[in-house]
Amino acid sequence: MDSSIRTGQERIMYRTGAAARLAGLPVETLRVWERRYGLSEAQRSERGQRLYSAEQVARLGLLKQLVDQGHSIGVLAGLSREQLQSMLGHNLQAQAQPSAPVRVVLVSNVLGRRLAAMGREATGLDVRAQCASLERLDELPADAEADVMVIEMSELDDSVLPLVAAARQRVNVAAAVVLYRFCPSATIRALRAQGCLVVRVPADLGELALLCRSALGGQRLPLSESEPAITPRRFDEDALVTITTASDRLSCECPRHLSDLLMMIGSFERYSVQCASRNPEDADLHALLARASGQARVILEDAMERLAIAEGLPLPKST
Repeated sequence: MDSSIRTGQERIMYRTGAAARLAGLPVETLRVWERRYGLSEAQRSERGQRLYSAEQVARLGLLKQLVDQGHSIGVLAGLSREQLQSMLGHNLQAQAQPSAPVRVVLVSNVLGRRLAAMGREATGLDVRAQCASLERLDELPADAEADVMVIEMSELDDSVLPLVAAARQRVNVAAAVVLYRFCPSATIRALRAQGCLVVRVPADLGELALLCRSALGGQRLPLSESEPAITPRRFDEDALVTITTASDRLSCECPRHLSDLLMMIGSFERYSVQCASRNPEDADLHALLARASGQARVILEDAMERLAIAEGLPLPKST
């Protein structure tokens, strides 16, 4: 049966699953948004199913794009489609406009070499000064004439708070970007209270210039601490199905059960990332859920690899 239903006026209406798919949303996220924010006045079919018009689906697509850019769904929910289009057009225009490299002071033991290898044109950053860590701030000149301080540390805790404050005081910059890989939510909130833009180290260093400009503009995070996946998945659904099929010849059913667990926990990890947040505390909770499920996935993937090797089951080429 077709996923759309025609009303008496021959106007196409989409059920929840089809509307979510067309808007690029997980169905679970659309349901949460509807429940918490009442996004649209969806009609009901005779059987009580929600029905969305093409206009409503288009608005959902705009919401998805703006949320992906870092805007709060709680703020966006009350805006009209025209207002959402205006915001999206403004953001895209701002990103497309060429601009001079952002002048930065870099505190990192790793990023300096990587950025130097990429070059100023590729990164959009002009590194005026750098040191390896917050403990070596005395190596930074006080007159670096930079706009943003970029601090990168793999692990952060509350001990960095006075060091970050001292670094900003030593080097007169307008904004600070703090990059991390693992960090407690309380520390993230404390750094943001100091006016820092705090975000996980991006996979693409070309995003650093955008982060710096966002910090200079006083914007909220383009990326949140609820970014997905601690490490990339080593077993996707196809690989798990292949292992399950190959294990049919075995009397032991552990490979099949472990495959089912990995599929379920991977799905929950992705869902936690997409799930809407009502406030900063809610966002921190979803970030915790995503990290916890990601950690569990990594442990189970290690177990699956050992099990597959022991039983002679096929492994993905990248494993």
